[in-house]
Amino acid sequence: MDMLIARDVSVTASFDGGIVPVIQELSFSLPAGRILGLVGESGAGKSMIGRTIAQLLPPGFSVASGELMFDGQDLIRLPAETRRELLGRDIAFVPQEPLSGLNPVLTIGRQIDEHLGRLNFGHARLRRERALDMLNAVHLSHGADLLDKYPHQLSGGMCQRVLIAMAFASKPKLLVADEPTTALDVTIQARIVELIAELQSREKTAVVFITHDLRLAAQICDNIMVLYAGRPAEVGPARDIFSNPAHPYTRCLQLSNPTVSGPRRDLYALPERMPGLSAIKGIVGCLFAARCPNVIEACTKALPPFIDIEPGHVATCIRPEATKAIAPPGLQRAELPQAGQPLLEAKGLTKIFKSSHGFFRRTAFAAVKDVSFTLNEGEFVGIVGESGSGKSTVARLLCGLEKSGEGAIVIADRDVTDGGAVSRQHQRTHVQMVFQDPQSALNPRRRVGSIVTQAMEAAGGSTSAERLSRAEALLSEIGLPPEAALRFPAQLSGGQRQRVSIARALCVAPNILIADEIVSGLDVSVQAQLLNLLMALRRRRSFSMLFISHDLSVVRYLCDRVLVMRLGEVVESGPTEQVFASPSHAYTRALLAAVPPDDPTVIWNPRGAEVAAPVLTATL
Repeated sequence: MDMLIARDVSVTASFDGGIVPVIQELSFSLPAGRILGLVGESGAGKSMIGRTIAQLLPPGFSVASGELMFDGQDLIRLPAETRRELLGRDIAFVPQEPLSGLNPVLTIGRQIDEHLGRLNFGHARLRRERALDMLNAVHLSHGADLLDKYPHQLSGGMCQRVLIAMAFASKPKLLVADEPTTALDVTIQARIVELIAELQSREKTAVVFITHDLRLAAQICDNIMVLYAGRPAEVGPARDIFSNPAHPYTRCLQLSNPTVSGPRRDLYALPERMPGLSAIKGIVGCLFAARCPNVIEACTKALPPFIDIEPGHVATCIRPEATKAIAPPGLQRAELPQAGQPLLEAKGLTKIFKSSHGFFRRTAFAAVKDVSFTLNEGEFVGIVGESGSGKSTVARLLCGLEKSGEGAIVIADRDVTDGGAVSRQHQRTHVQMVFQDPQSALNPRRRVGSIVTQAMEAAGGSTSAERLSRAEALLSEIGLPPEAALRFPAQLSGGQRQRVSIARALCVAPNILIADEIVSGLDVSVQAQLLNLLMALRRRRSFSMLFISHDLSVVRYLCDRVLVMRLGEVVESGPTEQVFASPSHAYTRALLAAVPPDDPTVIWNPRGAEVAAPVLTATL
């Protein structure tokens, strides 16, 4: 039985005084107990479809035409009161940002109690018992303690599990999961995905799983719909689409992802960006034509129809046979600078944070414990581990943003451990940091040119014309037009803002760049552009980099050596290929096991290498 059926659904938005298409004539069916994956870049329309199903469209957006049948009822034409009764009971929604999905001023227990009360679930004691059962079902231990905590006192993965527990509390018939694993650690991502699949299988729930990760979708979804600019590009069985993509966009997304096995190659970086709302209205032919490597003149004349590839597998491309010819770029390790002498040395670094709980109770937490390593000239070293492993604390110690309790830091033959004025100036000259969130790292009130040349302005001795010229040169080097110097950060995309952060760090020509989760949460296409940019800068400038990430495939692509951190300690280190191919520590093996495989025929085991039985399979 089909739980959800979309028939020619179109969504429009009011934009610049006109009406523009957002979703165009979308049709699909989702049977009970199956998982449909929606894949594509930001702006593809994935979340808008989820919001249309959940009837959570933003102001100015509306369904222009079509039917959206849920369990025999048209969601679009249902009375508002009836629709509200369905939401949270028969239709559940798990948002992308777990902290935004929970009320920050209410405890977890209060929020679950209110949700169960809305579902008319008995009296207070029964609701509390049900809440504890739900937390146990999502593998959150010490549930009684968690009920008294606020969202900010839990990790992102724990908050996401609370939302999943609330979503499945009513045993919904349909679950919409909107990027539920974005920017989470690989191990937490694996647990969240496993949890959704486990509960979905137990309750026979239909699931719409929204993600930008094609590998992840291929492992857990029954079918995949690849979206581009609000229109399906390719639809079919998940693993068929992953192993035999028929649309150039699907193939390009596949080649944009670094891998954890096989040869390390340059990533395919799609040019430009997906057309925005104002541009879509004026496009006559294929929406992907401007970025397609296989484009011909006929592609620009009319929208391509759906073409059957195999039974149940269709693509909107007039030349699907040419997709296979889109080859991966060349081998990535050619002509890289050779590592030289040690440029940075960390010797026995230890950092202990202390906190007070009342007048008499004080606790101490060792964020970093006896960490030692070297970074050589021209070398890229990665640090991997879960949140809380101490990766970012090490970065802050090396940049002088935190002072270590024990150990020593030597940069360019100078010991800077004391943190004095001379040491700080030495660190600023040789070390620059690129932060994870460019939106909070860039001053929204300053223009890009001023942000990029902040170091020159602070040092004095340069004119505004000289700084502008330097900013334009740096922006050109990192792939942005010179006129971007006159824009504000809010006028740039997330990927462009991250490029500005890199340009600012390069302004003083540092010997060492420290990058802290700089591609976390970005689309795979934008991620590929940034990673290729870093490789190009490495060839041109020959600097060293300490690259911090929870994405092991990204670290393998960029880094010569890797350090694996757990609970503040380095548990394994060595050449990246050696550590990834033959990990010696159980924690490293667990991290690698949590990465979705590049081969769609391999059954993914997100619990870790120690579990022999298959955990997740897609029923095709």
